[in-house]
Amino acid sequence: MELIFLILLISLMALALGSGYPVAFALPGSAIITVIVAAVFGYFLTGNPDAYFAQGGPWQWLSAGVTNLRGVYWDVNRDTLIAIPLFIFMGIMLQRSKIAEDLLVTMAQLFGPVPGGLGISVVFVGALLAATTGIVGATVVAMGLISLPAMLRNNYSKPLATGTIAASGTLGQIIPPSIVLIILADQLASATDQAGTARKALYKAATGEFSMPSSFDVVSTSAGEMFLGAFVPGLLLVGLYMLFILVYALINPKVAPAVHGGTFDRAFFAKLALALVPPLGLIFLVLGSIIAGVATVNQAGSIGAVGAILMAGYRLKEGERWAYAPVVLGLVSVGCILVVLAFFHVNIKSIQSTHDAIGIALGIFATIGLMISVGWSCWRTYRIDNTLQGVMIETAKTTSLVFIILLGAAMLTAAFRAFGGEDLVREFLGGLPGGVWTKFVIVMAVIFFLGFFLDFIEIAVVVVPIVAPILLADPSANITAVWLGVMIGLNIQTSFLTPPFGFALFYLRGVAPPIVKTIQIYKGVIAFICLQLIALVIVGLYPPLVNYLPNRASLTSDTAPPPRNPRLNYCVDSYISDEFASNGSAITGAINAARGLNYDYLPEDLKSGLEKSFEAADSTPGLLHQAWEANNIVEEKIPAYMAVQRGVRDIESDVRKLDDHIRELKTNASRLYNEDQAEQKKKLEAEIADLNAEREKMMSEIPANWKTVYGDFKKLLKSETLLRGKFRRAADDGYKPVAEFVNILKANEDYAALKPDLMKISSDLPVMDPSELIQAIEDLGDRANRINGASDLSSGLSKVRRILKTGTPDMAEATAEMNKIVAAYSAELEWRSRAEANLLPGIETYEAMIRDTIGLRQQTRLTNDQALFVASCQSGHKDVSYNF
Repeated sequence: MELIFLILLISLMALALGSGYPVAFALPGSAIITVIVAAVFGYFLTGNPDAYFAQGGPWQWLSAGVTNLRGVYWDVNRDTLIAIPLFIFMGIMLQRSKIAEDLLVTMAQLFGPVPGGLGISVVFVGALLAATTGIVGATVVAMGLISLPAMLRNNYSKPLATGTIAASGTLGQIIPPSIVLIILADQLASATDQAGTARKALYKAATGEFSMPSSFDVVSTSAGEMFLGAFVPGLLLVGLYMLFILVYALINPKVAPAVHGGTFDRAFFAKLALALVPPLGLIFLVLGSIIAGVATVNQAGSIGAVGAILMAGYRLKEGERWAYAPVVLGLVSVGCILVVLAFFHVNIKSIQSTHDAIGIALGIFATIGLMISVGWSCWRTYRIDNTLQGVMIETAKTTSLVFIILLGAAMLTAAFRAFGGEDLVREFLGGLPGGVWTKFVIVMAVIFFLGFFLDFIEIAVVVVPIVAPILLADPSANITAVWLGVMIGLNIQTSFLTPPFGFALFYLRGVAPPIVKTIQIYKGVIAFICLQLIALVIVGLYPPLVNYLPNRASLTSDTAPPPRNPRLNYCVDSYISDEFASNGSAITGAINAARGLNYDYLPEDLKSGLEKSFEAADSTPGLLHQAWEANNIVEEKIPAYMAVQRGVRDIESDVRKLDDHIRELKTNASRLYNEDQAEQKKKLEAEIADLNAEREKMMSEIPANWKTVYGDFKKLLKSETLLRGKFRRAADDGYKPVAEFVNILKANEDYAALKPDLMKISSDLPVMDPSELIQAIEDLGDRANRINGASDLSSGLSKVRRILKTGTPDMAEATAEMNKIVAAYSAELEWRSRAEANLLPGIETYEAMIRDTIGLRQQTRLTNDQALFVASCQSGHKDVSYNF
């Protein structure tokens, strides 16, 4: 029965959407109606309203929308969606301020003499508008009104002209900042949680181990990472569009002739700079702040909104006196703020000099100037054509539409799960031959097909929560959430161009002259849909196009994970191995040189620790080489092992499903007590017996040598793991004592500075009241505790302080203890001074030589070169299913 109600749910949704009913109400409406109908049928037919739900009951699923409302609006940790109204505001404000018109006219004149130049200029402007406005309808309409007449007037092919404009207008869906990417990031965040739970359950079922290594976890994504991941694919798509137009124009000049005319004089280039620099500057501020890690996506959205107001402020007053005054004031103020931040300490609570006070004052004046600039621009947009009010209303409408659709889709998804739809999809995809890539291709094909009929938001919020957890949980591809999101985003972009409901086609049809036929618009977009699919294939075959930038930004940011992070182990080991291969002789020479220094006058424990560290460091290249040899053996054995493992895991998965069904039947049978239920109980017991027989048959299909194959392969994996563990421990043991010794010697000046106070306490101890010395001893102990290598001194002083704090202090014991401290201090000060003169230069050179290899895991962060190497190493997708 659950299947019947699932079909009813999908049918109601399709009927409502097909009849033109608002999406915001069609999605939750079909869910509510289906849930109520299922509950009513269950109550009247079985006496239980929960009877026809795969799990839970009607009240649980009807409350899902309320739960999601709380998650979207009131969860302080879920702030991704806040960026949506900010970017919508930025886009509508720039569209209303006619920035697009300036760009189109100027770029058309610049690219006109090139074959296909007008088309290339449309793609170029479309990319710029995508990175600033991101509003598909506004971009298509603007380019249709301005560029289409010019292209037709210059004898451009109607299909090529309309296809170029429609396709260029949709670039805002993939080039960041994009509303689609923000919504996908939000959906994928919850999908990764579900996928992570599913993968842990799979690991436990396959290996019997309760804890899965963190390196196998499914990593979530964010809107910022989605923006970074989509940046290169967006540029790839722009390049494909431009290349197609240029090649087509060169092959057949009649379809896109070059346009000559206009002079490239100083006035033109001034106009070009005025049209081009502000949008590029805004793009740099918005995307650059995200890439550099200076701002979050929400903060970047705020920057974009303020920048759009400043641009509109001068554009709406173009040609008038003082038109550029607000933006000039704003730029000067921002420049002053940057100077203040660079050269002054601007903490108002810690002003210590006139220099600090000047910096604070300049910062305050610059901030006031920026506020005046923004307020002045806001006043202009408010007074001129009521622009600000119109933008605010449109932003509120669009944002409300997006959020209501999100909430409605959550209810629809909940109802889909209530009737077992997600399990059906999982079983269907899991039963396909070819593994995860077959699932992926099927999902991409379904999304592409849905694009013919559904809007991008509907696909993102309905399909993604269902299929994303299934794809992300599969360890055989180990795909990243950001790559999956960008692939879905590229695919969804085609929904604007695919007839019969491609919105970009409708927008263009509304502004195109009657001479352009609808069929010509449809013909024109076919080539660009093919180009989008080509881009999809390229990005699918080469994941680093998506994964590299997010990895790079993460590893070079202020909050970058340390090199010893388990997820970085494999790539960090690869970097160290490469360094050993290229600089191994120099590292070995440095170890031998450090070992040859004279350490005889050092304390025995320190000397012994350094000698052991040299031995450990000397062993690291060999251990790492052995680990990679073990890895190579594992890689060789994987194909043969996986050929057996996949079949066994499929059988075990089917057996687990059968076991769940058997348990359910046993539970139902145990509840049949009455004599009139004996026949029904007998049927259930017979069914259980048949299922047990089927289970035995399935288990018999597992190869007899599976345990041996599995055990042998696990031994290989364990051997590699042990060797890598030995290498990492040896590297830590080889570096830590050296680094600590260097820090000890570098603290000699601070250690020597303790002598006057220590000697004073020692001389005052026999003659002064103990209570008067306790605070001085405690202060000196705290100072010693902050100095590297002075822990023994600090401990001794603490012991003296405890003796003095007793009711009747034993002054003889305290004095004896203090004499020991002074003697030990003098001895340590002597060897410290000698070691600083004789050992520190050589040990510092040695530490610097091994810091980026043997000592890499002990560093707090990767260097820039190391981060780039690891980012590139992690950008691919590595099959880890052989561990499951």
